[in-house]
This record gives sequence, C-alpha cells and structure tokens, in this order.
Amino acid sequence: MRVLDSHLHLWSPDVLTYTWLAGPLAYEFETLELQHARIEGAREEAAVFVQAECVEEQFLDEVRWVDSIADAAGVRAIVAGARLDRGDATLAHFDALAAHDRVVGVRHLLQGEPDGLAGSPAFVSGARALVARGWSFDACVRAHQLPDVAALAAAVPELRIVLDHLGKPEVGTASAPVEPSEQWLRDLGALAQHSQVFCKLSGLPAEAGGDWDAAQLEPFLDAALAAFGPERLMWGSDWPVSVIGPAEPGDPYAPADGSDAYQPTARRRWAQFVATWAEVRGLDVDAILWRNAAGFYRV
Repeated sequence: MRVLDSHLHLWSPDVLTYTWLAGPLAYEFETLELQHARIEGAREEAAVFVQAECVEEQFLDEVRWVDSIADAAGVRAIVAGARLDRGDATLAHFDALAAHDRVVGVRHLLQGEPDGLAGSPAFVSGARALVARGWSFDACVRAHQLPDVAALAAAVPELRIVLDHLGKPEVGTASAPVEPSEQWLRDLGALAQHSQVFCKLSGLPAEAGGDWDAAQLEPFLDAALAAFGPERLMWGSDWPVSVIGPAEPGDPYAPADGSDAYQPTARRRWAQFVATWAEVRGLDVDAILWRNAAGFYRV
C-alpha cells in the first residue's frame, strides 16, 4: 500500500516557541524521529504537514523551517498557521505565505476559540480570501463546535474544508469505551451535508489518551463513513500528538512511575487499523490512505 499522511506535525523547540508542549511531547519531533515511525509495508509514504501551533508571530517562520526539511521528511504540502479574523493583517499574512509553493491551505485553530467565531464577519471574510487563493481550511474543533464549522461551510460554500480528528468526539478508552453520542452523530451528519467538507480519520488515539483498540473506535469510523461516504475520508496520523499514552509492552524506556510515554509503534498501528477497517468494509483502501487526501490538498 501507499500512504499519504494527511495530518503530520513536526516541531523543534530549539527552532520555534510552543507554549503548549508538555510531558513526552516537549521534545524534538522532526526528520530523525519520523524516520523511526515509518509505516511498515508502505511502498510509498508522504505527508501533509499541519501547523503545530507555535506562537503566532512565528507562523511564517514555521513554514520556512518545514520547507527546509520537507524533502527529508517527505512533506508534499503545508497547512500553515493563520488567523482568519485579522482583516488586512490576515491578507498580508496570506501574501507572505504565497511565496512558499508547498502551502496549500491554512489552519486557524478553533478548538480553543470562543464558540461562534467561525461565523463572524471577519472570519468569513478571511475564509473568502482563502477561496480566492485556491487554498483549503483545516477545521480543528471540539465536538460541540461542529455547528460552527457547518455555519462556515454554509457562509462560504466555495471553501474546501476538512474536519480534523472527526471533531474530537468523546471516545473513552479501550477498557472503558464510550459509544458515539447522539449529538455528535447529528452534528457530524449535518456538517457532511455540505459537499465541500471532508473528514480526517485522525486524532482518535489522542482522544483516548493513547489507550485504544479496534472495537472501541470502529463505531466512530463507521459513523464518519455513513456521514461523508468513502470519497470524502482521508487517513491522518496526528503524529506525534496521537502516539502518547501508556508505555507499550517491552519498552525499555518506559517511565518507572508509569506515566505516559512515547509509543514507538502507535503511528503504524493506527495506519494498519484504518487500512484493515476499510478493507473489511469493501472500501478502496488506496483512496482513503492516499488519493482522497492528494485530491483535496491538490498534491
């Protein structure tokens, strides 16, 4: 199989400033670390880099840095950090991003923003400027914010939007699974009515705290399939955010106190899980692991 990871992060605290990094994530994750997390059995592997929320004044610096290591990391495209609600400053930032050919879209991280921001006039104006450039928008929200993404899709129907991490539903853990909530199912279905919106099969391991299994997460993938159809789903690893959790068996570097650790095989396990899930359901595995993301991001 071939794999185009639609949601890969890279960062280096020695190069850029990230105020949110803590615990096992507060280290360097770039080309060397990614090399050790390659997908076994993939005859070809590439990725879309998604902004890692360095401080806002370094958003452009992040793009420059990723560009400098893109060939070594297999990065085909960049989803840059941006704020869509800054008026002229937003447009000036877009002008600067346009100097970098790998930039294909932006992400204004909405999960920590006030509800309703995505429907504000300033934000909608920024979204229309994205359309003018032919760029896409990554929507990273909490489950209760899914209606905000639907409102943005309705306000700017020409904007290609991809929902990160299925909207971060509550999933529980492998030992204490949580069924998809009726509210999440309704909101996901309503969002999927907008044909320009896609969905990433990503991020659920992080929502489970790194403690997940197939039986727990299959219902969420099935719900995404029912809502969006197979042609609007794409696999993403959310590496390294989604590879932190209980230490894997036999890990010689496992913390003695039992605290969370980096899981060396988690990225490939997630890819294999999604591939198997798709195959069992008779879906086109290559579309979900490669072609849908390649088409959406135009790479």
